[in-house]
Amino acid sequence: MIDTTVDVINKLGLHARASGKLIEVTTKFRSTIQIGRGDHLIDAKNIMALLMLGAGIGTTLRLIVNGPDEELALAEVKALFAAKFYEAE
Repeated sequence: MIDTTVDVINKLGLHARASGKLIEVTTKFRSTIQIGRGDHLIDAKNIMALLMLGAGIGTTLRLIVNGPDEELALAEVKALFAAKFYEAE
């Protein structure tokens, strides 16, 4: 199990389009992926739960990945956040 954090650095935060891109990444993996604030974690494979997080720019989110492909899943999720969800600035 990997328990780490990720920062929301894209201008619009975790809005609908960014959440959709995150779903594209998370659903590829067998590992469970949870994201949220502190102990309030949601399933990172659930679009509605992601949208309800209301994570704007500057938010630090807790990320827990657990399963057979957790290392690769973590790397891809972190890369997506680091690339600002491939949005034009």
